[in-house]
Amino acid sequence: MTENNTPPKVVVIGGGYSGTLAANRLRMRGDWPMPDVTLLNARPAFVERIRLHQVAAGEYDAAVDYRTLLSEGVRLVVDTATRIDWRARAVHLASGPALDYDYLVYAVGSTAAAPPSVPGVGEFAYPVAELEHAQRLRERLDTLGPDAPVTVVGGGLTGIEVAAELAEQGRHVTLVCGGQLGPALSERGRRSVGRALARLGVVVLAADTVVAVRPDAVVFADGAVRPTAVTVWAAGFAVPQLAAASGLSTDTIGRLRTDETLTSVDDCRIVAAGDCAAPSTGPLRMCCASASQLGPQAADTVLRRIAGTQPVAARSRFLGNSCTSVGRRGGILQFGRSDETPLNLYLGGRLAAAFKEAVCKGTLWGLRQQARRPESADWVTAGSS
Repeated sequence: MTENNTPPKVVVIGGGYSGTLAANRLRMRGDWPMPDVTLLNARPAFVERIRLHQVAAGEYDAAVDYRTLLSEGVRLVVDTATRIDWRARAVHLASGPALDYDYLVYAVGSTAAAPPSVPGVGEFAYPVAELEHAQRLRERLDTLGPDAPVTVVGGGLTGIEVAAELAEQGRHVTLVCGGQLGPALSERGRRSVGRALARLGVVVLAADTVVAVRPDAVVFADGAVRPTAVTVWAAGFAVPQLAAASGLSTDTIGRLRTDETLTSVDDCRIVAAGDCAAPSTGPLRMCCASASQLGPQAADTVLRRIAGTQPVAARSRFLGNSCTSVGRRGGILQFGRSDETPLNLYLGGRLAAAFKEAVCKGTLWGLRQQARRPESADWVTAGSS
């Protein structure tokens, strides 16, 4: 209990995979006072972010009612955090009031990167890192004829999934990789994905780099200009700058710097999880698989501090480096070492597509199970884009 014998207040900022799992886990019974948990999220619904490429293709509704995902006793506040006053232990909100806390879980996730060095990205390109991004892209595509050229910039897993999904619908898609197709894949895995994209009709420009985006064209590093009706920007992720704006220590891209237990290096009452965390052991790849493991462990760190015991170092385990769909009938499960370097071993084709669909459904199923049994978050996840 706190000094006045009231339950400790824990605020979780961010209701994605990490934040939802952390909020539920905090309601786990144990040898500590049951905390009062508030989940602060900008949207009233949970978003299945690993399906946003399907949202962009108009094939899926990725919004899920939080009432099916949150444990009894977790209060949902729909608002946006504007500043963390970590000395006063208060989270200031866009609506005006503040949320007081005894402990804070920082799980704000990641968003699309729009590099200022590439003119026109923020104005003319369509990112796919958020639900609203995918919905806007879908609305734009609906205004175009089926023969309108589409350019996807970014040869990583997100770019591959978006390009394949749109090409499978019969659209004319060019994927510009900026150096290499699927950098996280092995050479054999890369060739497999390349063949699958070719079967769907995707034109892959592996070595080309986009240096500017115009309303109706993209400009390449060699000066070439390629017409396009819509440009999709899938070249990397950034993180919200809430921690940096609040005066907390961050890494070069704004992730909250923590020790090995996910505790902020500035304040032992702030714990980070997911894409926005930069542990001293090294940040993990920004993906659902990492977030799903860090969320419960961040909650455990808070619960141990409430109980007056020493937190333990966070750890992560993966069945594969990445699990990526290539359209609805293809995919790749890339196996890798513990340091996330890829092995020349992968599962491709329809089996990989079925596995990816099982991962997506299983992740949502796992969230619902954990809402009913908060202690049930100890599972190993496959790598997912």
